[in-house]
Amino acid sequence: MSRVLVIEDERGILGLIEAALVRSGHDVETAVDGREGMAAFDRGDFDVVITDCVMPEADGEDVLRHIRNNRRRAVPVIGMSGTPDLLREDGFDAVLVKPFPLSRLLNAVSAVCPGDVAEAAA
Repeated sequence: MSRVLVIEDERGILGLIEAALVRSGHDVETAVDGREGMAAFDRGDFDVVITDCVMPEADGEDVLRHIRNNRRRAVPVIGMSGTPDLLREDGFDAVLVKPFPLSRLLNAVSAVCPGDVAEAAA
């Protein structure tokens, strides 16, 4: 089981992702914007961070930069965006273009968390 931080400003999408991860056996914490997500990262101990790339105020690039400048810089970061032309892959361990099947998300989490045996949900 991995400890996952999900940062997404669209609450409906956030709820779907959280439910899929929990159903697959992950321990999940959520944040509704980049600033809240960076604060949660600083407070917690996560195996992977999943962040939307396009958010007001602090976006996914800000989150990624914050993590890479942290003492826990090796934590894998998965970026996701519904605007693929704005999704830069630099620095992200994996990228997902919305909409994506939840199985693709779960596979990405398993790929960046060696030893993770959570089963992909359809």
